[in-house]
Amino acid sequence: MLGGVKFDVVVVGAGPAGLAAAYRLALAGFKVVVLERGREPGAKSLYGGRIYTYWLDRYLPEFRRDAPVDRWVKKERVTFLVEDKALTLESTVVEKTSFVTPLTSFVSWMARLAQNAGAKIVTEITVDRLVRDDRGRFIGVQSGSDVLYADYVIDAEGVNRLLLERAGVVEKLKPSQVALGVKEVWKFGDRKILEERLGLAEDEGVAWAVAGLPSNYLPGGGFIYTYKDAIALGVVIYLDSWEKLDTPVYDLVERFRLHPYISPLVRGATLFEYGGHMTPVAGINMAPPRLYYDGLLVAGDAAGFLLHTGVLIRGVDFAVASGILAAEAVREARSPSSEDLSIYEKKLRNSFVLPELERFKEADKLLSGQFLFRDLPLFATEAVHGYFNVGERQKTSFEAAWDASKKTRVNMARLFVNMLKVVRNL
Repeated sequence: MLGGVKFDVVVVGAGPAGLAAAYRLALAGFKVVVLERGREPGAKSLYGGRIYTYWLDRYLPEFRRDAPVDRWVKKERVTFLVEDKALTLESTVVEKTSFVTPLTSFVSWMARLAQNAGAKIVTEITVDRLVRDDRGRFIGVQSGSDVLYADYVIDAEGVNRLLLERAGVVEKLKPSQVALGVKEVWKFGDRKILEERLGLAEDEGVAWAVAGLPSNYLPGGGFIYTYKDAIALGVVIYLDSWEKLDTPVYDLVERFRLHPYISPLVRGATLFEYGGHMTPVAGINMAPPRLYYDGLLVAGDAAGFLLHTGVLIRGVDFAVASGILAAEAVREARSPSSEDLSIYEKKLRNSFVLPELERFKEADKLLSGQFLFRDLPLFATEAVHGYFNVGERQKTSFEAAWDASKKTRVNMARLFVNMLKVVRNL
């Protein structure tokens, strides 16, 4: 449909990274087109539900004006959940530092920004490959028999980076680098029911991470987020743990939802949405060897720009920032040569993106072990239960911990060493 048309920039993927790049480029007067495989921008988007605002205020301050915000996160919860026990830590947030909203809504809003600025968005189009000239420079994309030419290509295709694989830029993803997230959204007829159950005011929300039982004590975990009139509930499991699973992932989600500690939250609600999506968990450790090539820049999840610490998962703010910086690099480059486009990596390094990702580059090693998902949940729930469960003789905290260590077979010395590693790297 677009064969023979020449653009200044072609962006692959209408997610936060691609749309941020298209928006800024269109504002600067570039002729830019975004190619999206889904029916509409955001149609394939799926995540837990949370967006952090600190860097959005710098890179996309327009969101404060009219972006869709369902609820501002006012309660942070972390729960260790086992078959018959739960231990929850809660922190109250005073400032408006993050919000919850369906990613489809946020992406649709970004698409309107880009279109209003002059960017063209074409949906339901599958890009088959990135096109190079005889010298190896990226000069466009191919869809079927059509070739769309551009001076610059920005690859923001997401975690399923098939185009980069076909172009030889990256190797096929390893199971240890990605996880599968499965999510259910349960909608309430009256939003006040949700608020009463979670102790929330009208615009307040909860961000809740759960370790232990949800992922069958394997690397991953459960999550709960509160939309305006719904609860998003799901499970994430590392792909290299699949062979250890004795039940399908969708059964894990149901078991999580039906747990006596969780089920009262969604009682009476109606299943509104169900979906699954891969997410990059290795962060900077799965980034391409380079982020810029002759005529090509890589942004967002395709570049491994997601920060995962087990409790905090940040992707949208990294995606938006990388898209904006890619647009700035194109705008400032004198030519599509990799030498001129190297300014992109300099911009990423001078921003929060690369420094933050590199600071937490050891996180995926800790998050791929059993300590945070088996040892700590089993030990902590048993130790606290033993301390507060008063019987004939009141236990000291050490006695409760010692008994928990024996019962769960979690070595206390090893537990202490692993806790130090967590404190240093997460």
